[in-house]
Amino acid sequence: MSVDQKMDSGRRQLLVATSAAGGVAAVATAVPFVASLTPSERAKAAGAPVEADISKLAPGEMMTVEWRGKPVWILRRTPEMLASLDKTEPLVSDPGSEKPMQPEYAQNKYRSVKPEYLVAVGICTHLGCSPSDKFKVGAESGVSPDWAGGFLCPCHGSLFDLAGRVYRSMPAPDNLEIPPYKFLADTKILIGDDGKA
Repeated sequence: MSVDQKMDSGRRQLLVATSAAGGVAAVATAVPFVASLTPSERAKAAGAPVEADISKLAPGEMMTVEWRGKPVWILRRTPEMLASLDKTEPLVSDPGSEKPMQPEYAQNKYRSVKPEYLVAVGICTHLGCSPSDKFKVGAESGVSPDWAGGFLCPCHGSLFDLAGRVYRSMPAPDNLEIPPYKFLADTKILIGDDGKA
């Protein structure tokens, strides 16, 4: 092997080693940078949007996610639950959701984008307690014999229907708050951003 061939071979080895080291350094630099683009826990608590996977949520079930340090309920309502809203409409204080406790697109009987799903902040509008779900109907609920299902705030007894509308003559002055949200897919909801702003 000639001297020129030996030098050429040495240069190739040096070029390969330098390229490999540069690639490793680039990946090592990129990983923390990409990780820094995802919202931190502090940012999520301050109001960053939160994704919720609802693919395993069966009809009649509810899940809770945290947004801005608050519990947000996602209830997948059954056809019977949706039908109960007609029954409770004359009993609630703001049946048409006239008070601004929800975005305009949720200012309807269901207080939702899709009737099947209720997305609501799980905090009573009276003193900030967290109501409990009372989905069983009638006397079995422990609320009243004609109970149609909904939520009960154990602190002062405020009652809400399955759309989060408060019953008349309750300590809570308003319906449960509906946060801004949008469906990213049939099984994913983004809470805290509805694309309207």
